[in-house]
Amino acid sequence: MIGRVGVRCDAGAGRGVGHLVRCVALAEELRGRGVEVSFLGDLAGSAWARAQLLARGLPLVPAPDGPGRLAELVGDLRLDAVVLDSYDLAPGTGARVRQTGAAVLAIVDGDPLGQEADVYLDQNLGAELRPFPLLAERLAGVRYALLRDSVRGLRRGAGPRGDVPRVLCFFGGTDSAGVTPAWAEALGATGMPFRATVVSPRPFAADGPITVIPPTDRLPELMAEADLVLTAAGSTIWELLYLGVPAALTWVTGNQLIGYEALVGGGIAAGLGPAPGPAATEMLARLLADPGLREEYGRRGSGLVDGKGRERVADALLGLR
Repeated sequence: MIGRVGVRCDAGAGRGVGHLVRCVALAEELRGRGVEVSFLGDLAGSAWARAQLLARGLPLVPAPDGPGRLAELVGDLRLDAVVLDSYDLAPGTGARVRQTGAAVLAIVDGDPLGQEADVYLDQNLGAELRPFPLLAERLAGVRYALLRDSVRGLRRGAGPRGDVPRVLCFFGGTDSAGVTPAWAEALGATGMPFRATVVSPRPFAADGPITVIPPTDRLPELMAEADLVLTAAGSTIWELLYLGVPAALTWVTGNQLIGYEALVGGGIAAGLGPAPGPAATEMLARLLADPGLREEYGRRGSGLVDGKGRERVADALLGLR
């Protein structure tokens, strides 16, 4: 029986908070089933990330470097299972942890990056259709998307949305690539009427109807209220699909390109390319000018994520013992 689970992930400047957000969703589900959950990692670069664990009563234990020392920590904490969700772990970390007798769930985005696990989770759209290099159990596709309580308890309002579109622009809790000001400028360059809330960990001056705010726990509510969300194709996109909110996407890291291509290629989200430019500005102008186009994107995405993914993942993890 699995009664204690450790979640090995990091967050902060240069890493973003996407790994933490999806792991928090799984931790909420496990805690609801009576499982003790501890986070193992480094969140020193993000006060917002640390606050997420503190608000939920989830303990944070600094994770040592190297597979061997992590395995020792797993033994010291008497963990029955470990969730690995980090691109920074040395290959073989999963194999070393499994040698302690703990089960391993590895959350991946395509490439398992040399990690051995009892079960793999790839929540990206269309992941179930892509080849996987290992003969192992895999939970693949948005059927397994991990959503937080704060998102699952929301629904996007129906009915008329107003004459001036409300835009939400954000790039994770840390904006590790520093792209937020440039995309805010791209919005202004459209010349179209709009009101925008831009979330940025670093304040900056913005022209026009743009309000810049720091990272906030109200992000799910802001998403549900928006007529259009401008963001990267990271973990948050599954929350937007659940809410049925129209999205205009870019990407800031290579692993996000998988989701970007699947969503834009499938006509589920509008594609802006990798950086602001004339083509991106033109697409944003079209979206701001045409509520029917925006809502069509929202309609196509709505229903792809049913909000029960974390339950399916928890079933698989707890079924390992």
